[in-house]
Amino acid sequence: MTNEEVASLVKDKLGLQEVKVKSEGTHYQIIAIDDQFEGMSRVKKQQMIYSPLSEKIADGTIHAITIKTFSSTQWEREKLFN
Repeated sequence: MTNEEVASLVKDKLGLQEVKVKSEGTHYQIIAIDDQFEGMSRVKKQQMIYSPLSEKIADGTIHAITIKTFSSTQWEREKLFN
């Protein structure tokens, strides 16, 4: 899968504001930005992002995922430091 396909799948299924994806082979790094992450536990955030990708993980298309989630406010602060 291309980075764009992964980003689109996650963004469309979950209705997120923004999804950024980088990959190397079957290893993907996902940054998801949306205000619905505010106050949500880390586990719930991870489960939410994994959900639309579960089929691709099961069939081996995606082997590993690193996930970072931010609310829009948190993302603005993060961008200032990077």
